[in-house]
Amino acid sequence: MNNEETDGLIGAGNIILIDELQDHGINASDITKLKAAGVYSISTVLATTRRNLCKIRGLSETKVEKIKEAANKIMKTGFIPASIQADIRKRVIKISTGCKAFDEMLGGGISTMSTTEVFGEFRTGKTQLAHTLCVTAQLPKEMGGAEGKVAYIDTEGTFRPERIREIAARFDIDGDTCLNNISYVRALNSEHQNELVEQLGQYLSEGGYKLIIVDSIIALFRVDYSGRGELGERQQKLNQHLSRLGRLSEDFNLAVLLTNQVQSDPGASALFASADGRKPVGGHILAHASQTRILLRKGRGEERVAKIQDSPDCKENECTYCLGAGGILDSSGI
Repeated sequence: MNNEETDGLIGAGNIILIDELQDHGINASDITKLKAAGVYSISTVLATTRRNLCKIRGLSETKVEKIKEAANKIMKTGFIPASIQADIRKRVIKISTGCKAFDEMLGGGISTMSTTEVFGEFRTGKTQLAHTLCVTAQLPKEMGGAEGKVAYIDTEGTFRPERIREIAARFDIDGDTCLNNISYVRALNSEHQNELVEQLGQYLSEGGYKLIIVDSIIALFRVDYSGRGELGERQQKLNQHLSRLGRLSEDFNLAVLLTNQVQSDPGASALFASADGRKPVGGHILAHASQTRILLRKGRGEERVAKIQDSPDCKENECTYCLGAGGILDSSGI
C-alpha cells in the first residue's frame, strides 16, 4: 500500500484543507465561515456533527448538508482492511524525551497521532519534560526528533525561554532558532484555552508542526468551575476540549503532550490512583482521552521515576530519570 492509496482516508495523518471543498461546489464565503469557526481540514468537517456545524453563523442546514456531502467525496470514512490501518500507522513518529531509559519504556519516545498525559506532584519534572520535548521535536529524525515546530499553550505561567536555550545547547542547536520554532501562548482562562485550540487549525494547516503541549491541561478548568454544582459542566467542556486536541493529533500527524495535576485520594480507590494515594485530576473524561498515561514521582535522592499506567502499545513499566540544566536526563547523568 503506497501513500497515494492512504492519503484519502480519515485518520491517515495527512492534511486535506477545506479549500478543496470549492472544487466540489461549496462557495468561498462558506469556506471562510468554516475557517472562522476553527475548521481548517476535511477530516475536521467530517468529525464535527451537523448540529454543531449549524451553529456556525451563516450556515443553514441545507448548506451544512452540502458541505458534508462534498467532504465525504474527498475523504473516505467507511470500513477499511486492517492492513491499510497498519500502513497508516507506519507514519507515526517517535519523539525522544531526552532520556534513553524513558524512551525505551515508551518504545522510542512519545508518539504522533496520539495524546500522552504525564501527571505527578510538584518537582517531578512535568514542565521540564515539556521544555525538553520542545527541543527534541525539532531534532533530525535520526536523533530521535520529528523535524517539526511546536505549539505551546501555557496555563500556569511556567514556560521559560531561558530553559529552552539551555536544553538546546545540550543538543548543539541554536537557541534562537529553537525558540523561533515554538509558537507560544499564555492561556488566560478556560474559555480562552478552548478558543486557542480552535485557532490552532490555522497554524497547523500551514504545515511543519509536530507537537502540541498544554501545560497544564486542567488548571484553568479547576479555577473557572468550582464546586460539585459546576462539575458536570466542567467535564463537558473539558471533554470537548480534549476531543479537539485528539482530532488535531490524527489530522496533522502530531503528538499531543498534556501535563496534569494530582489530588489526594486517601482511600486510594479511584481509577488510576497511584500507590501513594494520589490520582490525576480530570476523572474518567481525561483518563479516556489520553492514549498513554504516565505517572511521574520522586525517587531516591535526585532521581525521579516514570511509570506507564495505561497505554495501547506499551506494557506497564517504569524507569528512572533525573532533572538537569539539559532537561530530562538519564539517571547516570546525576
